[in-house]
Amino acid sequence: MATACDYQVFTGQWETNAQLALDTIAMRPTRGIPTWILNDMQWSHLEELSGNPPGSYPREPVRVYREFSLAAGVCYIDQWIPDNPLSMRDQGYGDGTARGATTGAEEIVRDGMVIDSPEAAIAHMERVLFPQWEQWRRDLEANADAHVRNLIAGEMTVQQLFGMNMLKGPYGGFFTFPGFLYGHYGYANYFMAYALYPEVIERGFKLHADAAEVFNRLGARAIIEGGLPRLLRLDHDMADSRGTLVDVKSLDALWFPHFARSIQPLLDAGIRLIWHCDGNLMQMVPRLLECGLGGFQGFQYEDGMDYEAICRMTTRDGGPLFIIGGVSVTRTLPHGTPADVKREIDWLVANGPEVGFILGCSSSIAPGVPLANMKTLIEGFAYYREHGRG
Repeated sequence: MATACDYQVFTGQWETNAQLALDTIAMRPTRGIPTWILNDMQWSHLEELSGNPPGSYPREPVRVYREFSLAAGVCYIDQWIPDNPLSMRDQGYGDGTARGATTGAEEIVRDGMVIDSPEAAIAHMERVLFPQWEQWRRDLEANADAHVRNLIAGEMTVQQLFGMNMLKGPYGGFFTFPGFLYGHYGYANYFMAYALYPEVIERGFKLHADAAEVFNRLGARAIIEGGLPRLLRLDHDMADSRGTLVDVKSLDALWFPHFARSIQPLLDAGIRLIWHCDGNLMQMVPRLLECGLGGFQGFQYEDGMDYEAICRMTTRDGGPLFIIGGVSVTRTLPHGTPADVKREIDWLVANGPEVGFILGCSSSIAPGVPLANMKTLIEGFAYYREHGRG
């Protein structure tokens, strides 16, 4: 029975764009192609394109970001980050930006321990992080019902803020899986530890996966019980422009078995998982599909991601992939012309799948993109929302 606490209360109320997103996520044929989140981080764009005066965004970021999204025709948002552009100015990060383990911190300190070597990173893992993960798993098991209720309630709140013409889908709080810990310890310390102490690294992947199985089982419960869209975009940067950050064969041995185990509760619940692509992930693509992934989002074409080939691939069960095709935020939008933007949108559509296809950008849109390119992007997406492939 539908209650005020799940998405079933919205049945019959969805407007055109949200319904287009729902149909696409369900892999139903549609005439139009929906638009994914446009996280434009340039304040002046958010204001002008939403019809707000200069200075509006920093004063009322949630309202202006929402109005920009609706004005741009966005149909589907999983990661709701209306405050994210506040971390930027029109020319990028400001002088007051906090420095972290991967952004130039002079010293990395975790729980009172200075992380200045791979051995220090390993010591922190064993003394602090691993016991924390074990306790986290126990806490999740002890508070399962409350955790599920909180997840559903959070999505309901955002969906009510959106209104009925833009769909909110689940994201970060609904999944976890083992990953690289460069954000904890810095790139050099972590990857030296990865190379020197693989047995400890794998123990960490195992312990995280143990907790992730519980976490993801509860996330799956929330999606099913809350009537939420059955689509999750997994997001963890594991490659640069050259390829995976570590030898992919080491991932086969140390990481993939634990990753596959961690996501299985979501797959068992019938939730489609797609992967956000940063860098050149081509070596990982077939492996991710074998683990049960059902699609991809992002694509840095200039780094070697073969969008056309990926769109022709299938799931491990032989079904079509779900693709969020992205206009490049590192090449085309900042450095191209409006004609280049239009050409790339047309190329994405021409080579994208017949069903399960959304248009967006490859990632967040950093300050510096010409306004003319943003207008062309929004106009192109509007055309395909209305006309589809024609």
